[in-house]
Amino acid sequence: MSDWQSWAAIAVFVGAYALIISEKVHRVAAALGGAGLMLAIGATDDGAAFYSDETGIDWNVVFLLMGMMMIVGVLRRTGLFEYLAIWSVKKARARPFRVMAMLVVITAMASALLDNVTTVLLVAPVTLLVCDRLRLAPVPFLIAEVLAANIGGTATLVGDPPNIIIASRAGLTFNDFLIHLAPLCVVLVAVLVLLCRVMFAKHFVYDEKRAAEIMELREREAITEPRLLAQGLGVLALVVAGFVLHPVLHYEPSVVALLGAGLLIAISKVETGEVLGEVEWPTLAFFAGLFVMVGALIGTGVIGDLAGSLADAIGGDELGGSMLLLGGSAVLSGLVDNIPYVATMAPITSQLVTAMGGDDPDHVMWWALALGADLGGNATAIGASANVVVLGIAERNRHPISFWEFTKYGLVVTVVTVALSALYLWLRYFALA
Repeated sequence: MSDWQSWAAIAVFVGAYALIISEKVHRVAAALGGAGLMLAIGATDDGAAFYSDETGIDWNVVFLLMGMMMIVGVLRRTGLFEYLAIWSVKKARARPFRVMAMLVVITAMASALLDNVTTVLLVAPVTLLVCDRLRLAPVPFLIAEVLAANIGGTATLVGDPPNIIIASRAGLTFNDFLIHLAPLCVVLVAVLVLLCRVMFAKHFVYDEKRAAEIMELREREAITEPRLLAQGLGVLALVVAGFVLHPVLHYEPSVVALLGAGLLIAISKVETGEVLGEVEWPTLAFFAGLFVMVGALIGTGVIGDLAGSLADAIGGDELGGSMLLLGGSAVLSGLVDNIPYVATMAPITSQLVTAMGGDDPDHVMWWALALGADLGGNATAIGASANVVVLGIAERNRHPISFWEFTKYGLVVTVVTVALSALYLWLRYFALA
């Protein structure tokens, strides 16, 4: 990392990050400006930025988001989210904390079965309507849900994109993740519910009159276009099946989402322009800029040098190494998106596992990497893809979430969950092994 481009790339990234944190400049402008500067100084080029699997824009993420945003946009027209909002509030007896707890658990479970990005795209509109009905500030509920999505997504191979990268490199199966990570994630979701009770206590204001009005509502009356709803749910079911059957069909989630969006537009009478209007284009542009900046850090060797230094510090010490990898991954994944970080760290972890004499695919180092990267994504507003998506949805609905507002809660949850993960790794793979 001795050449000037590496240091220039670091300066550009730090500068863009500072602008995002300070919110003096809109985060999309900061990310795209940073990406442009990376191209201008030669830290990356068009081939690396747009076509490289390792250092370029992750088009699978971009088109997965685009396809699902289109499907969600069509479903929103049917009254489905209004129906679910009324139903959930009535089930929780209109008690704000019960509503949050229920949404947190549902989000975590759905994130494990689908993926955390798809889940927040589906749950966030319901949450906005729930809070509108109860006249509550939606920001705490949205933050709690995205934290739950990242924790729930940790439990399975398909729940969080970094897990897919780790599984591919280590040869892990869906069942491996269930056996090794799901039990911990159940505990972490329960802990998150308790933390929410403390962190957001002042927002749980119960309005008895408003609650009584909601309890008298009939949720079925919220459905305005039953035919379109049937079409939308049918397509959504096919899309979810495509996600689950990925090991058999070998279609990337982005392809499945785009096929689903195209099918839904084709069989319904919704105008294509109206559907495209539902896409969160600023969010997609932010992702593109962020991927280019992080890709430049990878291409110039900055991320590789950081990962290599981490590997050198670990050496052959399994216990110390797993703890360092867990903590280091949590910190780095909070600073850069966890997808490119894991893509860089996975081959290094493979070398570490081999050096430690481990030939089992379910070596503790892989679980340390997965937990650190997935849970560390909760630390900041740009640590994970789901975070960025929710910030975009909130801003579009005139409930903007600042970088620091998210981070002050995300950091607390990250510290607690990573600490519990460290205890879990020590107990399961060392003390009780």
